[in-house]
Amino acid sequence: MPRRRVLRPGYLGTEADRATFRTLHTATQMTSELRTGLTRASAEHCVRPLARLLGSPAVAVTDTSDTLAWYGVRHGHVDLLGPIAERCVSEGRTGVRVHRDFDCDEPGCPLRQAIVAPLTVEDTVVGTLIAFTPSAAARLVRATDELAQWVSGQLELAELDVARTSRMEAEVRALRAQISPHFVYNVLTTIASFVRTDPDRARELILQFADFTRHSFQRAGSYTTLEDELRSIERYLALEQARFGDRLAVLLRIAPEVLGVSIPVLSLQPLVENGVRHGLAGQDGRGTITILAEDNDYEAVITVEDDGVGEEPDRVRRALAGDESMDSIGLGNVDQRLRSAYGDEYGLVVETAPGAGTRVTVRVPKFAAGVRG
Repeated sequence: MPRRRVLRPGYLGTEADRATFRTLHTATQMTSELRTGLTRASAEHCVRPLARLLGSPAVAVTDTSDTLAWYGVRHGHVDLLGPIAERCVSEGRTGVRVHRDFDCDEPGCPLRQAIVAPLTVEDTVVGTLIAFTPSAAARLVRATDELAQWVSGQLELAELDVARTSRMEAEVRALRAQISPHFVYNVLTTIASFVRTDPDRARELILQFADFTRHSFQRAGSYTTLEDELRSIERYLALEQARFGDRLAVLLRIAPEVLGVSIPVLSLQPLVENGVRHGLAGQDGRGTITILAEDNDYEAVITVEDDGVGEEPDRVRRALAGDESMDSIGLGNVDQRLRSAYGDEYGLVVETAPGAGTRVTVRVPKFAAGVRG
């Protein structure tokens, strides 16, 4: 009969388990700060956990020439680290410095050696991690080097975050520029047509247009909530209904559970505008734009559908690939931003054929790291 292990109340695993947990917990404490880049604030936040992981009596973090943070004994050594950091930056590798290298004139100083490891971002040394010790054992040298590599990885991720945010903001600016000219012209023309015949209607449309532009063209980050995006779309459709009259019908069915989901800004409006511009404007008679947002377990599923003239699938594929010769408002831009935010499995799904209308499906996770409206 196999023996069963009975765990006593409060059992937290073996000492090795607890040590692993402490290490992971300490690393987690530093991650969010390091993802802001190598600054004095992030260094001061992380230097104590770094010292705890290394078990060193003193640890310092520097940039390429100056100390950013210090934790441990002999705080007076802070002013002695410039030459050590500069030498490490020059050599680009982990090394051990003896007491005379950091110009300390205290004969009884316990910090006899310093292990200096470079912090790199894209093969460029941006700072150093320095562990002081009475004796630089091989174990501590290796630990300092590996910890510096981990810190470097977090700093590289910070650079990627900045680059991704900048790219997404540039893509949004490009999309806004693409949307605005013809839409603004059409709206102003429509408002002008009401100025004499129906001044109250003209004033109402001016207010709708002001609210729409305030929301759509202000810089408010890379993400918004589904609720805010839909509110902007409702204003847009109200303006287009003034233009098309009874020719444009709108059907919205939105699950309240998904209104708070964060999505890339301007990820739905271009789909709706394409539906109006290409699906309905090119046909005679009445057309309908249908917008559905459904709760599907851990995802929100949004569809934008028109019953208009449809399109050749090959032309849609080219638009999704970013072919600027295609007369499509930001289809490739939206697809790329969705993939960048959530992964390649979250790109646009477009179903269309000539004479069959167009349906575009957007799936977004309800929760995703780094995505907040």
